[in-house]
Amino acid sequence: MVKIALQITCRLDNIEELRPSGSEFRWCLKFTCCNCGETSDKWNYVSSDDPARPAVRGSGVNHFVSKCKLCSRENSMTILDDSVRCFTQDDQGQFKTIVIFDCRGIEPSDFSAREGWVAKAVEGGKEFDEIDLSEGEWEDYCDKIMQPVGIYEIKHKFERIK
Repeated sequence: MVKIALQITCRLDNIEELRPSGSEFRWCLKFTCCNCGETSDKWNYVSSDDPARPAVRGSGVNHFVSKCKLCSRENSMTILDDSVRCFTQDDQGQFKTIVIFDCRGIEPSDFSAREGWVAKAVEGGKEFDEIDLSEGEWEDYCDKIMQPVGIYEIKHKFERIK
């Protein structure tokens, strides 16, 4: 079992906090098989609210189970629920872990932010939900603080953790 942290960085304009919407949030990932190196060409949605079938080996909850097309090995992954974090205004300029995946036989190779994010405007401003980051940025206007708000320059990386 390998624990892989998904880290993001972005620029927040008049946004105090960016976070996944909750346990129903769908992480959009591509995976690489650790046995043969085959990388999926399709995006896979993984959610804490949607446990997959149990793996052939072991027990517990798997949030994603797949069989490699090349080597036929069954692989699985679990989202560590207590690892989900928000990205804040203070985190700008650095990568921050927002979720940790417990991987067995696969590792995430790519991430797409997509929809389902929640952002809170600065100074007690409005909370925006169902934000779609598919285009790599998002803009709106907060009536409470009378300022434009936005999320820009989203980048990600994966880090192995102990």
